[in-house]
Amino acid sequence: MISGKRLLKKFRAIFASFYRRLVSVSLCLSFILFSSNIHAETLYLASLHWPPFAGEQLKNQGACIAITKAALEAVGHTVVVDFFPWSRAVRMASRNDSKYLGYLPEYNYPTQKFVFSEPMGRSALGLVERKSHPISWIEQKDLNQYTIGVVQDYVNTAEIDAMMIKGSQPFEAVASDVHNVNKVLTGRIDAAIIDEHVLKYILSQPNMQQVKHKLQFNKKRLTYKELFIAFKNNQQGHVWRERFNQGLTQINVQAILAEHID
Repeated sequence: MISGKRLLKKFRAIFASFYRRLVSVSLCLSFILFSSNIHAETLYLASLHWPPFAGEQLKNQGACIAITKAALEAVGHTVVVDFFPWSRAVRMASRNDSKYLGYLPEYNYPTQKFVFSEPMGRSALGLVERKSHPISWIEQKDLNQYTIGVVQDYVNTAEIDAMMIKGSQPFEAVASDVHNVNKVLTGRIDAAIIDEHVLKYILSQPNMQQVKHKLQFNKKRLTYKELFIAFKNNQQGHVWRERFNQGLTQINVQAILAEHID
């Protein structure tokens, strides 16, 4: 028979061997989990030419793209942004077979197709008008007496969009803000809805220097809009939204905006 001391010694040896294996397995699992968390992945997003917020030829591809890149780099990931006309950018991000998991920049609006990130900035939405024919209004329904320019598929304000659908708001839709600005300039429409920073950028261009004095941003703002990334409302979209939101907390968003706007 085995003595008590020998049995105790054998038990300790077995326990020590088990403990070493347990530690080894734990370390391996920790390494695997850690590696999966830091493994760099690439997010594909769609966007449009909408300076100063986005544009393929802009510095860092514009303010919103610069913020997106900085936020994802802060959490160990990268982003590739491809540029399309706006309606196509939204369609590309909507398709289930597309590599694009979202698009930007976008205003928040009711939808089941997308979920929105935390905001990466805010800007005034208003009306560009001729200085010689300023628009006078108190409530947005007062704009029904004017023909307003909008960009096709852009989100405006909930009230104006509802009035356009209802038919009470006269409007003309075009493909770009530049087109709308030119239509206001030539008097083909009374005013156009536009972001304040976008208007400043358009009026700063060389081809506008001789005529920019004829235009102004209406003194009354329609609203202030926050800018977001619209991610697909699926598992991958939710994962990337959380990554982006986490990265936002680690960067100086206002400093990046200031560097790219004005």
